[in-house]
Amino acid sequence: MTRPSAYLDHAATTPMLPEAIEAMTEQLRRVGNPSSLHAAGRQTRRVVEESRESIADALGARPSEVVFTSGGTEADNLAIKGLYWSRRPRRRVLLSAIEHHAALDPAHWLAESQGAEVELLEVDEHGMVHPDTLRAAVERDPDDVAVISVMWANNEVGTVQPLHVLAAIAHDHGIPFHTDAVQAVGQLPVSFAASGADALTLTGHKVGGPMGAGALLLARGLTPVPVQHGGGQERDVRSGTLDAPAIAGLAAAVRTAVAHQEETSRHLTALRDELIERVRQAVPGVVLNGHPTQRLPGNAHFSFPGCEGDALLMLLDAKGVECSTGSACSAGVAQPSHVLLAMGADAAAARGSLRFSLGHTSTREDIDRLIEVLPAAVERARRAGLS
Repeated sequence: MTRPSAYLDHAATTPMLPEAIEAMTEQLRRVGNPSSLHAAGRQTRRVVEESRESIADALGARPSEVVFTSGGTEADNLAIKGLYWSRRPRRRVLLSAIEHHAALDPAHWLAESQGAEVELLEVDEHGMVHPDTLRAAVERDPDDVAVISVMWANNEVGTVQPLHVLAAIAHDHGIPFHTDAVQAVGQLPVSFAASGADALTLTGHKVGGPMGAGALLLARGLTPVPVQHGGGQERDVRSGTLDAPAIAGLAAAVRTAVAHQEETSRHLTALRDELIERVRQAVPGVVLNGHPTQRLPGNAHFSFPGCEGDALLMLLDAKGVECSTGSACSAGVAQPSHVLLAMGADAAAARGSLRFSLGHTSTREDIDRLIEVLPAAVERARRAGLS
């Protein structure tokens, strides 16, 4: 496949790292179920356990705390549903209002069908959860809080949360704290032990690994009720035959991304800052969303006044620039981003926004291409909005 002129959607999926492709390909040549007792099964089990140890070492966890899943969505479901069920009759589930739908939707399902009381924590205009907000919510009735979930870094606007402080508040009241760190791993220093989190979600395709492979880091002593039942794999909390090739690719990607995190962060921060400055010059009046300093190195999220985000996205795509909009499309009608609405944006601004996200393959030429085509695309999108 020919590489697009400018791929600026790494937050959705980043190209696989060579190390991950090599590890996955090597395992694909082999046969063996990791639960089988014969030689081929034992060899496959060895690959799985070495991968578990590698991920644990890279992310400051114990190997026994790494529970393999099919990705971030399954890990979020297991953490939120499983911990809620394990702590009944407690009913309260606290989440930030800007969580990914992989966390929001399981919580709302618990409210609709399991009797949970879901409370969305307010954020400020930058998308930050203030510790006082969480503390006040918990202290209204701490004995009835089943689980708290706040993402490490927001997938749309890139705001990084004061995670250690939030986790400490949860621990002051003996409440399990889960964080979706899908966007953080590889871009920020991530240590499970140091974070204070009790459960942490990661996935392969955000760090240069394969789609369909992820993990939930789950502290010892925490026993969520399984979401799926079967063979009792993964500490009896996640049954299912383990995908050894994908797990090998995941481990290689995590190991490589973490090893190069500081270098990658510096590179992406410089590119991101240049992108922000040049977009502001090219499109006067554009609004940068998210925290001005506490944000992911590779994230630049803008609102373009007078534009519909999905129309602008398609115009850019036609010119070889691939990016993302946080808006959801229902019955052909763009719905405003729940993240921007929670941050206080009006519906028009929330619909007229795009995310440009950088990753390990990003170059200055990607920014050059964006700036080359962006002004004309914005002008055309604005004319279309007036017609």
